[in-house]
Amino acid sequence: MQQMLKQAQKMQQQIAQAQAELAEAELTGTAGGGLVTATVSGSGELKGIRIDAKAVDPEDVETLEDLVLAAIRNANEAARELTEQKMGPVAGGMGGLGLPGF
Repeated sequence: MQQMLKQAQKMQQQIAQAQAELAEAELTGTAGGGLVTATVSGSGELKGIRIDAKAVDPEDVETLEDLVLAAIRNANEAARELTEQKMGPVAGGMGGLGLPGF
């Protein structure tokens, strides 16, 4: 039982460290060959959008909207992959503890 508690504490520390790293991470996604760039935190929070002037066409706002959406999705995918990379090894080790969802 003592061994399981030590293992659980170690995993809790690893999870906290991984979450801190994710919170500090900034990932970018681009669309339109770099005309639109979205920056998100490791947790997926949108931090910023950069739009190149070449992407702005008053006659075609829909394309710009699509580029912004695609850049955000791309950045969120990068955040999801980083989360899996950081949390995957920790969560995988929790299977032995009988915790639901792991």
